[in-house]
Amino acid sequence: MSYQPIYDIAELCYRKGIGHAIVCPGSRCAPLTIALSRHPDITVRSISDERSAGFIALGIAQQTNTPSILLCTSGSAALNFSPAIAEAFYQQIPLLIFTADRPKEWIDQLDGQTIRQSDIYHSHIKKSFELPQDYQHADSHWHTNRIVNEAINLANEFPRGPVHINAPFREPLYPSAEQSIEFSDLIRVTESVECDQTISEKEIEGLKIELASFRKIIVVVGQSNFNESLAKSVDNFVDKTHAVIIGDIISNFHSLPQTIRHADSFLGNCPESVKSSLQPELLITFGKSVISKNVKLFIRKYRPAEHWHLKPSGDVADTYQTLTKVIRSNPKVFFASLTEDSTVADFEIQKKKNFVSLWEAEEHRTERSVSNFFSSSAFGELTVVQALLKALPPRCNLHLANSMSVRYANFIGLEAGKKGIHVFANRGTSGIDGCTSTAVGNALSSDVPNFLITGDMAFFYDRNAFWNNYPVPNLHVAVLNNHGGIIFSMIDGPGVLPEQQEFFVTRQKLTAKHLATEFGFDYLQLDSPKKLKNIVKDFIDFDGKTKILEIESDQALNKELFVKFKSEIKKGYES
Repeated sequence: MSYQPIYDIAELCYRKGIGHAIVCPGSRCAPLTIALSRHPDITVRSISDERSAGFIALGIAQQTNTPSILLCTSGSAALNFSPAIAEAFYQQIPLLIFTADRPKEWIDQLDGQTIRQSDIYHSHIKKSFELPQDYQHADSHWHTNRIVNEAINLANEFPRGPVHINAPFREPLYPSAEQSIEFSDLIRVTESVECDQTISEKEIEGLKIELASFRKIIVVVGQSNFNESLAKSVDNFVDKTHAVIIGDIISNFHSLPQTIRHADSFLGNCPESVKSSLQPELLITFGKSVISKNVKLFIRKYRPAEHWHLKPSGDVADTYQTLTKVIRSNPKVFFASLTEDSTVADFEIQKKKNFVSLWEAEEHRTERSVSNFFSSSAFGELTVVQALLKALPPRCNLHLANSMSVRYANFIGLEAGKKGIHVFANRGTSGIDGCTSTAVGNALSSDVPNFLITGDMAFFYDRNAFWNNYPVPNLHVAVLNNHGGIIFSMIDGPGVLPEQQEFFVTRQKLTAKHLATEFGFDYLQLDSPKKLKNIVKDFIDFDGKTKILEIESDQALNKELFVKFKSEIKKGYES
């Protein structure tokens, strides 16, 4: 069997800008594994656990802003990529997934490591392709090249995402010892030129007229990567149009001083009369998911007359049940085009400013309450997370695991001066399964400090993130270990059930100390408020080793602390 078209896949990927591959050990994938590993310009890493491998590849793609290659052998190995692929799909992160397969005639014939792999990820990919089974004919060379070109282009096209290529290979799979692997010089590269979606002058004028008719405008930013030019465009828009901008911590819009960061806190605790006064006439949204349940509930109840969502292409969610217009534009182009000149009557401008002032008043009220709480609060997870966020260096990546970790950080928030802190979280599917592995992928492909704040359930569930041969000295992990899923003690429902402890909270007795020893990481333990200042200082300091900081605390105490936090917010409305 001649595998030259398969070997040339590595060269094609390189020429199309792909520089990282995650390969899982196996035999059926040998032709492509060998091609990738022998390419001088592709960094290839071997990760044994396919589930972890998928999230590490996701983290690398997230950090490099280019597709990562993900490769596994045939059979159930491919199924283990599924959680990461679903996350990449909803976060719009480009992945190029290769699954090696047996020849078609052996499917369902009880041959080893053989399952139905064609279109195995069909619900959570942009498209699935299948390579030819034999590579002797010239048309197979052309067909393989065409498929890989199209797959990479598709992964990069907005909305970006994962693309799957199933690759049946016949034996023999391995070259002989004396056989050299070479890449063809003449490899056809098919480029896809993607232009920003622009708005015609006629559409701009129509939107400007509509925009001018609204006095109460809110912009809600969903999960986004930090983009300074977009932030400046939005900043100019809200300044000129006197709009309110709301963004929780994963929006990465904390860089704008006027961003409402604490909407989740005050909308969950203020009286209905206050909420009524905050009702928008026009809602403008862009980005992906929003953490805050209270923001979602508020908008669904106090509905705007119009809701515009900005997205150049692809499906559009109706999260708030209020969608009236989809604007197929790059958000930066939209905000730059719709920034008004100050031609509105003074009394209309004042009405708009009054609406902004109402939101700012609630934000400032909550900021005072939060400050009061942390100036006198007891030791617990919430206060430790606040101390960690406060101590972060000016430029770093902050990773937040799902469940309470990302919620704690969102309630606390980041200040405008912390714009060099870029926030990442797996909020596409909001699972705990790959939070650590994603952070590892980011750390492997970045030269800035990476911090992960995670709960014990997410941390131990994904312990295989470290089961590899690649050091991550720029990754420090803070583990909030309350020995169970504390969120099920806090939300309504399971807290009153007799099954709570065993089937919802799921008590566990593990500590991170043994894991740190096993992998040779520095281990820090925080179990007393007296140690807080020095431990945080040691944790933030980068000295060339991966660090694990474990915060062991009591669930009841943490629940009580969280209740007090919400009570402090509510108290601001009682005076």
